[in-house]
Amino acid sequence: MTSGLLELFHRIADPPSAEARRYIVDYALEDRVVFRNVEFAEAAADWRRHGGHSTPALWDGTHLHQGAQAVLARLQAVVNLGRDDA
Repeated sequence: MTSGLLELFHRIADPPSAEARRYIVDYALEDRVVFRNVEFAEAAADWRRHGGHSTPALWDGTHLHQGAQAVLARLQAVVNLGRDDA
């Protein structure tokens, strides 16, 4: 990913989305992840454009990882690889 930023598409009241947001805060990834609430039209349009159908979803510039397990696995890769750009 060229910008180095990841986008978390989430819903405030969604427990799996809350789990993803907690992981980001717990591992101090706030500088790497932009939170995008799909209740807002612009975020929802971007999420759908990437093929979104479930939250949470993490766009890494190439792939949309959907569902809490996939999102947490991708975030863990960022943590484990020393904040990789991939």
